[in-house]
Amino acid sequence: MADRAYLDWNATAPLNEAARAAVLAALDAGNPSSVHAEGRDARVIVERARAEIAAAIGAAPRQIVFTSGATEANALALTPAIETADGAAPRDGLVVSAIEHPSVRRGHRFGALPVETAAVDRAGVVQAAAIADALERLAARGVSRPLVSVMLANNETGVIQPIAAIADTVHAAGGLVHVDAVQALGRIPLDVRTLDADLVTLSSHKAGGPKGAGALVLGSRIRHLAAPLIAGGGQERGVRAGTEAVPAIAGFGAAAAAAVASLPAAAVRMAGLRRRLADGLHRIAPSAVELGSDAPRLPNTLALALAGLAAETAVIAFDLNGVAISAGSACSSGKVAASPVVAAMGWPELAGSTLRFSIGPATTEADIDRAIGVWQTVVGALANRRGKAA
Repeated sequence: MADRAYLDWNATAPLNEAARAAVLAALDAGNPSSVHAEGRDARVIVERARAEIAAAIGAAPRQIVFTSGATEANALALTPAIETADGAAPRDGLVVSAIEHPSVRRGHRFGALPVETAAVDRAGVVQAAAIADALERLAARGVSRPLVSVMLANNETGVIQPIAAIADTVHAAGGLVHVDAVQALGRIPLDVRTLDADLVTLSSHKAGGPKGAGALVLGSRIRHLAAPLIAGGGQERGVRAGTEAVPAIAGFGAAAAAAVASLPAAAVRMAGLRRRLADGLHRIAPSAVELGSDAPRLPNTLALALAGLAAETAVIAFDLNGVAISAGSACSSGKVAASPVVAAMGWPELAGSTLRFSIGPATTEADIDRAIGVWQTVVGALANRRGKAA
């Protein structure tokens, strides 16, 4: 990407060197379920990665269940068939926030059971009061053992959610909490004990690891997930069958360790670059709206909306000028559509006019300045079209 500026780290982070080395070293690993020396060596690689990820998030290695990615981990978590340590019956209802990733909104396994959506405020925050309201609606429908899913940091706006307060509200109502923490790992401090969540989803490639690996973290209240998505040989303690993807898992562990080790300095640097970018974009288009700016955000994410801008056209223009950005989530098979997140925040008129810039540890000031230069061209073209229309 030397001749381009890559500002789409929330879609995927480039593979970092530690992860690359770990992947290459594990390419010829054996089957970690085999009892011979080659299998035992592969098992060592998997368990080392499990320990690295656990250390990065304040968990115990036994809490980590490896999956093929975050989408699978979310689907695995969002099931009524959760066995708790206190022997409670299965979950009988679900709450999801209005800004969840499609793999949460559409990927749950609650079927005909009651499902409610918790609203967000204008800043994109899911307040604990909104969760309480959704839980009351479920209770009125006879639900007494809800599961609530709220992401830690939004993939489009970077807004960080008050998970600890939400967890207090949910647990008081007899519920469990699932947190999609995909965008948080390596960008903000992440400690599952502080979150007090019961199920936490992680992704390798968002943190600089390879694609094809993710994890579901089981909290202390969870005894077992009784309905695995993939049944078979009993790998991952019977929660997720199938031979572990040893190279991808090795890279995941190395990436998590490297990202956390460099986090304090990287976060400060990314926040400074984001401010440089936001200032430059606003100088060119003062009326542009910086979504989520009134709430705590990831240091690397900027969602900017400009009335009248066609996001798809703008993304193409940036790409043709050597800058990679996106319009909302990158998980829609290459489609650019109006953002349900922006609409849920109360900005429906801007849902098709929002661009996401997401930066990373390797982003440079030159990358930022190049994006600002392209923005000048995009805004100028929009002004010309408006002038002709008038």
